[in-house]
Amino acid sequence: MALSNNVIGAINFVAMLLSIPIIGAGIWLANQPDNSCMKIFQWPIITLGVLILVVGLAGFIGAFWRIPVLLTAYLVAMLVLIILLACLVIFIYAVTIRGTGHAEPSRAYLEYHLEDFSIWLQRRVRSSYKWERIKTCLSSTQICPSLNQSYSSPIDFFNAHLSPIESGCCKPPTACGYTIVNPTNWISPISNIADPDCVRWNNDQDQLCYSCNSCKAGLLANLKQEWRKADIILLITLIALICVYVVGCCAFRNAQTEDLFRKYRQGYS
Repeated sequence: MALSNNVIGAINFVAMLLSIPIIGAGIWLANQPDNSCMKIFQWPIITLGVLILVVGLAGFIGAFWRIPVLLTAYLVAMLVLIILLACLVIFIYAVTIRGTGHAEPSRAYLEYHLEDFSIWLQRRVRSSYKWERIKTCLSSTQICPSLNQSYSSPIDFFNAHLSPIESGCCKPPTACGYTIVNPTNWISPISNIADPDCVRWNNDQDQLCYSCNSCKAGLLANLKQEWRKADIILLITLIALICVYVVGCCAFRNAQTEDLFRKYRQGYS
């Protein structure tokens, strides 16, 4: 029984360690400028990671001090958390499966269209009330102002591989035919009816294209890239947690069997 408890304790310690990449993925997302403006997945991820840490610690204590009730609670709670983590991994993948950039002639960066993304993601930015808050947050960052320091000539800018949010929010859509002065200052064409976003562009550095659908699409594309990276970490951790949980269940069952045999032998003798 002591050996089995040591094994269970070691397994639970590994489960505690596996909470670290989950919490780390949530903290990484929270520290991204775009995610800080649109808080969706980072706090559920961090919360799940903390819960897995707490449950793993409870299982470790239960194994170390040989508390069967605590070990049983650990197995039940960890199963629930694994299911929740699996649902989160699947959901993130499902809502980010759509949405890609579109190439434009003589441009290295891509253009993004809101309708290309999943309906669930579109709903997060279509509401004017929600977008006003997000827009205010985005305009307070250095995402767009930093472009003026990074690209000194139009050719450099056109050959730049901009992030989706830089492409969508910091400049007018390429189809509008604006003439560049610098990355965040453009001269309006005679006719700009190619896209509704064309009339939304404003050289005011607090406005730019933050009211454009292209900015909403760029934000979603940026979020998609970051969420996909976090989802890979969560998937790998999920697989590891499942393996650890299965081994833990086997060790717990063996410990229970050993305990029954020990009681049987004591009763027989």
